[in-house]
Amino acid sequence: MIHSYLDILDRSKTGQLVEKSDWDMDFVVLPVRQLVKKYRLGWDKRHAIPEDNDLIDRLFQAGLELAVSSGIYCVTTRRVITFNEEELLEGMRRIPQSLQMGEGEDMRWLYARKIMDEHLPLVWAGNPGAPTPEELFMPCVMSWMQEPIVDLATCGSITQVDGRVVETGSPMEVYAARWELRHLRDALRRVGRPGMGLLAGQSAVTELGDLAISHPDYLRPVDSHLVALFNELIIDQINMSRALNSVEYGMRNASLAAVMVGGLGGDAPGAAVVQVASFILANWVCRADYHLLHPIHIRHVATSTRGCMWVQSAVEQAFARNAPCIIVSDIYPKSGALTRELLYEVAANAIVITVSGGHLEGVGSADGLYPNGTGLEARWMGEVGHAVTRQCLTLNQANQIVTDLLSRYEHVFKMRNGNPGVRFDKAYDMKTLQPVPAWQQLYEEVKTEVRDMGLTFL
Repeated sequence: MIHSYLDILDRSKTGQLVEKSDWDMDFVVLPVRQLVKKYRLGWDKRHAIPEDNDLIDRLFQAGLELAVSSGIYCVTTRRVITFNEEELLEGMRRIPQSLQMGEGEDMRWLYARKIMDEHLPLVWAGNPGAPTPEELFMPCVMSWMQEPIVDLATCGSITQVDGRVVETGSPMEVYAARWELRHLRDALRRVGRPGMGLLAGQSAVTELGDLAISHPDYLRPVDSHLVALFNELIIDQINMSRALNSVEYGMRNASLAAVMVGGLGGDAPGAAVVQVASFILANWVCRADYHLLHPIHIRHVATSTRGCMWVQSAVEQAFARNAPCIIVSDIYPKSGALTRELLYEVAANAIVITVSGGHLEGVGSADGLYPNGTGLEARWMGEVGHAVTRQCLTLNQANQIVTDLLSRYEHVFKMRNGNPGVRFDKAYDMKTLQPVPAWQQLYEEVKTEVRDMGLTFL
């Protein structure tokens, strides 16, 4: 029985001793292969959104079985943290069904969504984790914070401050994490939305940066931070420290398991099994209040690939049907600002997430590798999600539109250097913080195309 997080820490010191190489093969690769076969899990690559409820339920059971049999590996102690099935079921029962994010007039309620939910998804805007030059940070975040459709905000990470490199675990990490939060607060005041909730601390790589911003002047209890798992089913004591720190302070824990499609779990069905198990285990080891769903394609990275979108849809549906919880899904397209393909990718990914039961976060344009994201695609992400909901789009109708969109952007995955587009300051007027005419025109053209595909906008 788990009485407190200290019980989980104890298990990280007393569990089975396993080497990392043995963990990967014996606790992930082989068990997942067996579970995929046992539960007859497959996928139709022509459809990014599965429409088979029995398949979805079998997926959930496979993920639960993996969570029970394998547990999670603490790489710091080289011990396996295990839970019995009743403990994992209790973890699913204790996770919140709704969360207050932000405060005052800017407060929003995150809630567990259903498949084809009639309630609008929340729009969490930003380019989470993207390395951002300090001179671009404020205009970038203000470009999406100012959008009326945006409910919550996040940001990229700061790699240099005042010309000094931010080194992990150094005093500069403390400085950078606090710099990030001060500027986020200032940006919210400037756009007139001071109470908006945040997912922040993107510049906090270790627990040192996280601890430095756990204060109401920086990261408030009504904001959230990341408690990450590693590939696959792995945690370290740094992230366990993040979880423990928030237990008393009270800020929201967002579990993040970026499962790799084509990695240790295999193709999309196996990756989905690992993702389900990750969320079930994260309820305890990350003390998750909500989950961030961010599958990564082993070659293409982007969440807009067929396999990654299938995983997002299948996992969202699995929890909506079997263990409702709050899932916020990342959109990380291959393309960047001022490209038509970026808008196609965002639309496809937003449709899949919204109709399957998730909330929307992004956009991590250009794989989140560059500061090539803007407020315009965040607006577009929200508009698409709202249109899907208001139109009561079915899974089948959503599949048809997504298939059309895929045909218009899948070529980017064959491009040698991807499709990074341009930096923020080339896509936005730095004085007015509005899209440059060419970017605005592309947006309007693509919106017309998607409307012609059958999606109705207000």
